[in-house]
Amino acid sequence: MPIPQRSAATRYFSGTYAEARAKFLDAAAHSGAAVESFVLPGHRGALGEALATDVALLGALDAKKILLVTSGTHGPEGFSGSGTQIATLHDADLLARIEQAGVALLLVHAVNPHGFSHLHRTNEDNIDLNRNHIDFGAPLPVNAAYAEVEPLVLPATWPPTPADDAALAAYVEKHGMPAFRNAVFKGQYTSPDGLFYGGTAPSWSNQTIRAILRKYTASATHLGWVDVHTGLGPYGHGEKIYPGRNTPEDLALAQSWWGADVFSPFSGDSASANVSGPVVSTAYDECPKNARIALMGLEFGTVPEPEMLYRLRADTWLRRHPDAPAAQRREIRAQLRDAFYCDNEEWKGMLLGQTRVVLLQTLQGLRKA
Repeated sequence: MPIPQRSAATRYFSGTYAEARAKFLDAAAHSGAAVESFVLPGHRGALGEALATDVALLGALDAKKILLVTSGTHGPEGFSGSGTQIATLHDADLLARIEQAGVALLLVHAVNPHGFSHLHRTNEDNIDLNRNHIDFGAPLPVNAAYAEVEPLVLPATWPPTPADDAALAAYVEKHGMPAFRNAVFKGQYTSPDGLFYGGTAPSWSNQTIRAILRKYTASATHLGWVDVHTGLGPYGHGEKIYPGRNTPEDLALAQSWWGADVFSPFSGDSASANVSGPVVSTAYDECPKNARIALMGLEFGTVPEPEMLYRLRADTWLRRHPDAPAAQRREIRAQLRDAFYCDNEEWKGMLLGQTRVVLLQTLQGLRKA
């Protein structure tokens, strides 16, 4: 029986982490993928469920060419990334093309399962995973401006008072919006309950993604990695962000695969800030040294940036005030979820269509490499 048009996109998406995980594992089994699960120890989900990063592999474990798709780096982003991964596992035409090209498809579901389930952008330790994948044997990155900004973006009470808003506006007026954005979004390593905290040691998710890469890309000569994100840029548009090394050769490779509309944070033309320690940077550490690596953060827009930052501030404030009234807690959680996941047919369809194009482009890049 044909699936009604209204549910064509929706059927791949989920309302909770637990539902998303079950759908992903079912889809992996349906496609014949080999599955491995990495369970987060010492923590349970919002519904009491186990929390895990799950891996599905279609193709040979010793494949030379690998198409890797990751989801849920920033918690509630997982609703969208999971939906695109599940849709891919049900896409018989795309899977046949991947198999015929001799490429292995590696899907990593819920890089940050705790944040996905509990509706936090950060992990169980308030760590932003895209600030955590650095060399902790070296001095930590310094963001001196953050200390002055923190009390302005995280006031004592929520919502901010008119005086709080005025103080923040005065800072922006004095220093300029670019300086404010850099102070906030760059990441910081000094305030464990603050915004965009990078941690002081590798997180569980950091260690897990490295273990996955060491096992599943051990024989790789070419890797195309697409990390699905949401929250920045125009509504429904999938910006192709290059998050790799700042070298002309690596950026040129990404643009040759994915087009001239690949933007890089270090060039100043991307919706993303130039940060230290993104998850995808682990490819340079853990994949074979001679492997050609093409990296993309596929970022789908949801709400305007000022609104996104406001909701992230509320989320972080709530971490500091777990005794907040239940109604306020629910409202902040719901608003954060909605900031990362537009639960409507139009937006979901935009995600699925653009993601499929990117995966086909990645496949072509790998096939011709």
